[in-house]
Amino acid sequence: MTISRIATTLSLIGAAFILYIGLSYLLTPDTTAPGFGLPAWPTGDATAFMNLKGVRDTVLGVLILVLLAAKQRYALGIVTLVIALVPVGDMLTVLSWHGSPAAAFGIHGLTAALVFLTGGLLLREHHQATKTTPQPVPINA
Repeated sequence: MTISRIATTLSLIGAAFILYIGLSYLLTPDTTAPGFGLPAWPTGDATAFMNLKGVRDTVLGVLILVLLAAKQRYALGIVTLVIALVPVGDMLTVLSWHGSPAAAFGIHGLTAALVFLTGGLLLREHHQATKTTPQPVPINA
């Protein structure tokens, strides 16, 4: 399997996963939130904050799919590396608020590592493609 296929597969899996999570927070936040790893969640009107997470995750999934569909693989690589900061932030938040270390590292830390790997593969694919593409020879006047 080529780097391109691996990167595409990981990108599609990542997009599907984050879309699922985002939509779950929008549609069934009360059942989805406990799996995040925090010891408590907002109640009452404050539960609207779960919708914010749902919107954030859904938009990130759509962004990945849009860049793939537009064949902007280099841009996707850069964006994916930046997106990897989101699960890092989630992991640090869970740890800071005395949440489950297993969820912090097992869910958010592993997600960050996989997203970072995907971005790295996309950038490596671009680097290899530019290395093998013949460059135009300038014509001296």
